[in-house]
Amino acid sequence: MSISRPLPLRQVNVTDPFWRQEVSLVRREVIPYQWEALNDRVPGAAPSYFMHNMRAAARAVRARKAGQYFPLTQGVTGITSFPPEGAAPDPDYFYGFVFQDSDGYKWIEAVSYQLILQDDPALRRAAQEAVDAIREAQEEDGYLDTFYTLTGVENAFTNLRDNHELYCFGHLTEAAVAWKQATGQTDLLDAACRFAGCIMRRFGPGRERGCPGHEIAEMALFRLYEETGDVRYRDLALFFLDVRGTEPSTFALEENRRRVRQGLPELPVTAARYAYHQADVPVRETTEARGHAVRQMYLAAGMADAARLTGDGEMLAACERLWRSVTREKLYVTGGVGGTHVGEAFSLPYDLPADTAYSETCAAVGLCFFARRMLELSPLAEYADVMEQALYNTVPAGMAMDGKSFFYVNPLAADPAYCEKDERLAHVKAVRQKWFPCACCPPNIARLLSSLGQYIWTGTEDTLYLHLYIANETEARLNGRPLSLRLDADLTKDGRAALTVTKGEAEGTLAFRVPGWSGGKYTASASWDEGLTLPASPDGYLRLTRRWQAGDRVTFDFPMPARLLAAHPMVREMTHQVCFAKGPFVYCAEEKDNGPRLFLLRVPLNAAETAETFRAAVAGSELPALRVPAYRAELPEGDALYRPAGPERLTETVLTLIPYFAWNNRGKGEMRVWLPVKG
Repeated sequence: MSISRPLPLRQVNVTDPFWRQEVSLVRREVIPYQWEALNDRVPGAAPSYFMHNMRAAARAVRARKAGQYFPLTQGVTGITSFPPEGAAPDPDYFYGFVFQDSDGYKWIEAVSYQLILQDDPALRRAAQEAVDAIREAQEEDGYLDTFYTLTGVENAFTNLRDNHELYCFGHLTEAAVAWKQATGQTDLLDAACRFAGCIMRRFGPGRERGCPGHEIAEMALFRLYEETGDVRYRDLALFFLDVRGTEPSTFALEENRRRVRQGLPELPVTAARYAYHQADVPVRETTEARGHAVRQMYLAAGMADAARLTGDGEMLAACERLWRSVTREKLYVTGGVGGTHVGEAFSLPYDLPADTAYSETCAAVGLCFFARRMLELSPLAEYADVMEQALYNTVPAGMAMDGKSFFYVNPLAADPAYCEKDERLAHVKAVRQKWFPCACCPPNIARLLSSLGQYIWTGTEDTLYLHLYIANETEARLNGRPLSLRLDADLTKDGRAALTVTKGEAEGTLAFRVPGWSGGKYTASASWDEGLTLPASPDGYLRLTRRWQAGDRVTFDFPMPARLLAAHPMVREMTHQVCFAKGPFVYCAEEKDNGPRLFLLRVPLNAAETAETFRAAVAGSELPALRVPAYRAELPEGDALYRPAGPERLTETVLTLIPYFAWNNRGKGEMRVWLPVKG
């Protein structure tokens, strides 16, 4: 392992025309909008109940401290609780999903990153209000979960598989560390540490066996360890990983305890039944990405943290197997993961349907977490390629360009008529939603984009790695000496980039990724060598070692023509279909530009060679678009359902394509990424 670490967020100022707009949008629109949603103040949107539950839990905690009666929420038999239709919510009841606390924690994390970038008194006050509400809802022993506080805290930790206490703890901890780094305050960190203490009194070596049903506590505990230096947090994360998938299954044991209380017969305690939860085999023996896609990505990220912090070679090998499984067999061309709505899960290898795709926004965010951690373990360009693929396509597709509506599911083909009337497509929405009863995705986008600067660079003592060509200004250290760098780039226009040393002097290596979309080709020059020809190393990085000083400049020109992509032949859904890409962007056709019945379009195999690039106006932004000579199949005469086979009648047309992330920003209509080939 060759360990590198992300540069601190406050040292990376994103100046990229495309991404600065996205990060600024999160700050101006998304975070304030989500605060209103968390307070149930967005007309027409599904209630969040986050602040409602925190305030109710705080009243319950105060009542119990005073020895007073507080009515518990009754009748919650599943993972959700909502008021009867038409009824006003009871101020003392728990509402929403059992993991509803996590939405607000992710929002605080996003706010914290924005405060690191630029102080904002209004955002700080709103976040402080949330932090105070959270602290008031914490039990005296440190336990903090509004579902159990309001339905019966004596049942805490009895259903780790389904009820998400450790998942909520993980998001609380991520938020707490970010809040402390942004403000210097330890109020939320103290709450997270008290909750961790409560968990450690129950679980760990020599105590009860258990592990999270929905992972994230693992990487959160590793982050808490690195922030505080307290090895107990690292050891608890390792315990959760070591217990997972071992016999007897902790999930089976807790399930049988519930069944006994209900008078039901016990089930076998084997772990084999828990592949959906990534708990059917020990983590070091895992060979395939499967089960719930978000959980799998969060687990993989935690495993990568464990490998980095402990040097565990078996854990690293398991991470590498998971990476190959995802990227060689289960990755959408848009950087999305999760092929089936059944369980929001990975499907079989090569099962990547377009119109029924799940491709949850949170899963793409999780893939970015995993990819960055793999880059920390070993700088391989393919890790950054996939991270870039998700960042430029599925992640921004999850949010409208005005920041006020969101996709949970990211299909690669959509027809509103079928989405709205075919139950098999009920999970696919033809338009983005203002909010969701299960609103995990909107704040996940906000926290990832707000921390974008931590995905551009990683560094060791003597090497700085540039993974993403996102324009930025950076303050770094190389062999202990400060160095100020400026990267100029705009991948919405071309593949040119220039890195300039603006201040300082230091000896060491700058390593530049050669993007996969360039085909491994590039031209480069330097202020001291106009004919720079040093080849990239096998890991896909071009390394330049010298004494760097102010005025040094390295420029690159990566070829970025329109490309026509085909899927592996085993992806049977995409047989005789192609899609377009240019640089990191994948393109799609929309009804707005090309008329209805997009399935009748036909693309010649030389279409990329004749594609014309232009700037298209979409939702007030100028985006890179393509015009492509193509054909439209004419519908046959008559109403016979079947007819003798023969050549199609084709009419010439010009196909307009826009970046996939921007679809559904101009009204409802059909969309397709994959297009049939002209036969």
